[in-house]
Amino acid sequence: MTTEKIFGPAGDCSVETLTIRRPDDWHVHLRDGDMLKAVLPFTAAQFARAIVMPNLTPPVTTVAAALAYRDRILGALPQGSAFTPLMTCYLTDETSADDVEAGFRGGVWAACKLYPAGATTNSSHGVTDFARIAPVLERMEKIGMPVLVHGETTDPMVDIFDRESHFIDNDLQLLVGRHQGLRIVLEHVTTVEGVAVVRDNAARMAATITPHHLVLNRTSIFQGGLRPHYYCLPVAKREHHRLALRQAATSGEACFFLGTDSAPHLRDAKQAECCSAGIFCGPTALQTYAQVFDEEGALDRLEAFASLNGPKFYGLLANADTVTLRRRRDRPERAMTVGAADVAMFRGGEWLAWSIDDAGRDDSETEGRA
Repeated sequence: MTTEKIFGPAGDCSVETLTIRRPDDWHVHLRDGDMLKAVLPFTAAQFARAIVMPNLTPPVTTVAAALAYRDRILGALPQGSAFTPLMTCYLTDETSADDVEAGFRGGVWAACKLYPAGATTNSSHGVTDFARIAPVLERMEKIGMPVLVHGETTDPMVDIFDRESHFIDNDLQLLVGRHQGLRIVLEHVTTVEGVAVVRDNAARMAATITPHHLVLNRTSIFQGGLRPHYYCLPVAKREHHRLALRQAATSGEACFFLGTDSAPHLRDAKQAECCSAGIFCGPTALQTYAQVFDEEGALDRLEAFASLNGPKFYGLLANADTVTLRRRRDRPERAMTVGAADVAMFRGGEWLAWSIDDAGRDDSETEGRA
């Protein structure tokens, strides 16, 4: 990591650049079809690799489906892009341990995704009871394959703002106790309790943290009126939870790393009678992380969070090429066009304090096992 400061005539720092190893996105929704073609260039421009969520319709539950989806992603990449999609297996009550192991050993699956049935977008095929997938989890434990957990209870009697903490107390702790060698990622963590359980189990557990959960709290969703483009699952929480996330992300601890959870929906699905959950933050993710780390006085730790901790957890080499962030105001478009419709961008139309400078980029091959 390198920084450069250029001083104006009065001695004030007018420009600061920060060069880090190119980061990866350890949680992203790329969708499919026209949406995939529209959103993929934004992710590929910022990140060298990404863990791709499997909650398509129908979900990606087989090796054949994953290979076909990977081919569609690679076919949608901008010319010259070296982006690598890392595929995940959508766990269901009927998932076969043998199929999971074969896909992992064959280099198709990077991990399995555990959605409690009904927890979020396209999760109706998810797991209804952890006991149903115990043989799969035991096999994953044996072969060292990570499980990526959407950590929210689906009990309708639990308040939506308490669903992560309730899941941790009643489901995750049980999972950890039963499968003591299983490597777990608590996806898009949003609470003090989530941060604590990851720290307590840091030898085999990690968490991804999104840019929007570092910026938004639950009041943000209702500020000046209902803001549907700020609605995601898990939903943003109280301010003390947001502050705990910022402290965790900027701490330098290896168990926390970047995962945008960028999840695009067309505007008519967001501004609807029943609003879809998801925030499209792909175009402004890295700039937002840089702003947060800058505000917390932790720019020297951004590279670890964005570029080093994730590869270490997944047993991959860090990327060899770099990306440069520049303290320079930039104003992204408000929305991205998809056919005759559009998708609102997170922080679109706002002035961002940081921008990305692609000058000198080296797109050499970076993937490999550590």
